[in-house]
Amino acid sequence: MPSTPIARLVAGPLGRALASRNARIFFGASLGAWTGLWMHRIGVAWLAWELSRSAAWVGLIAFADLAPAVLVSPVAGALADRLDRVRLTMASQSVIAVEALAVATLTATGHISIGLLFALEMVSGTAACFSQPARQTLIPALVRREDLPAAVAANSLLFNVARFVGPGIAGFVIAAWGVAPAILCNAVGHGFATLSMPWLRVDPEQRRGHPATSSLFAETLEGFRYAARHPGLGPIVAFSALSSILLRGVQEILPPYVERIFGRGAESMAMLTASFAVGALVAGLTVASRGRLGGTTRIAVLAILAQAVATGLFVATGYFPFALLCGAAIGASASAHGISVQVLAQTAASPAMRGRIMSLWALISRACPALGALALGTTGEAFGLRLPTFAAVVLALAVFGWGLSRIGRISASLERSSDRA
Repeated sequence: MPSTPIARLVAGPLGRALASRNARIFFGASLGAWTGLWMHRIGVAWLAWELSRSAAWVGLIAFADLAPAVLVSPVAGALADRLDRVRLTMASQSVIAVEALAVATLTATGHISIGLLFALEMVSGTAACFSQPARQTLIPALVRREDLPAAVAANSLLFNVARFVGPGIAGFVIAAWGVAPAILCNAVGHGFATLSMPWLRVDPEQRRGHPATSSLFAETLEGFRYAARHPGLGPIVAFSALSSILLRGVQEILPPYVERIFGRGAESMAMLTASFAVGALVAGLTVASRGRLGGTTRIAVLAILAQAVATGLFVATGYFPFALLCGAAIGASASAHGISVQVLAQTAASPAMRGRIMSLWALISRACPALGALALGTTGEAFGLRLPTFAAVVLALAVFGWGLSRIGRISASLERSSDRA
């Protein structure tokens, strides 16, 4: 047996997930698009800071990109369960690419304003709500049934690695060449992902979801009811949502933290985001290489404890080298949590509900950090950044205690359901 996480991952989940031509095209394009997306977010956050010098505005811009998920994601999931998923993915990714190109061009030519940036980010955020569930519901069509858990693990790994590698690259690009090239990378990544979709050879029956059985609104509500009644999905979704609101906002508005707490600029932000990336990569490889579902719920819950502690230490210190270590711990714990929850949700959900369940994950991963960023940005203007962040950490520890008290029941439901999938 391979002895290192990387060797086990290549020989196990990643090797099985990339065994088919379809999967290699899909995951390669996904990695490029997601890396560009996270470069875009860091670039836009830094641009908002340069335009306004206001933590509140940085929080509002993050909110503009992520908040449409509150209204749009549930409907997008229902559409992904009934429409041609390839065409829906292509349409939504095209909008994201065009929006990124527009922001980069306006920034490079000096015609961008904070209000225009807010409006464009709303457009991109809405399109992303349709792209995420549509792409993820295609995964079962790309691999053999017995390789689905491995493909889900690989997909989650790539998403979480891109979530931290992208900002790391963006920090260095911004420091060297400015904001516009970092945002332009998102246009390139999503443009390539759109053009790659026709290369997939997908069974026509797998491209389209189930025939409409009721109204779109009724099917959307059905997805919420299904998750709420599931003994495992409901609690883990609620746990992840609460912890994301409380802890993920720090990562969405890094520029004010870098400048106000540590008194540093874009170069230090590049170092900090790189530390997030290193932690995420190591933890992602380790979790995805496990090759089993047993214990995945425990990882998802304990990772929030680690993230809360690391976040508290990050804002407590004024010593930047120690902050880099905290950043790596935040990246590692957030990556471990994200991969674990996605694996559990994707494999435990019934096929007819998969699009709607993954739209709930999109809601968590997009809207919840937006709420956290908005709260930290606005309260940070009044009380400074440290005090609101400490308050969020304390509340996150309470959420962890709640999750820990229910870990047995959640794992019994999700891991048993996943084994049957």
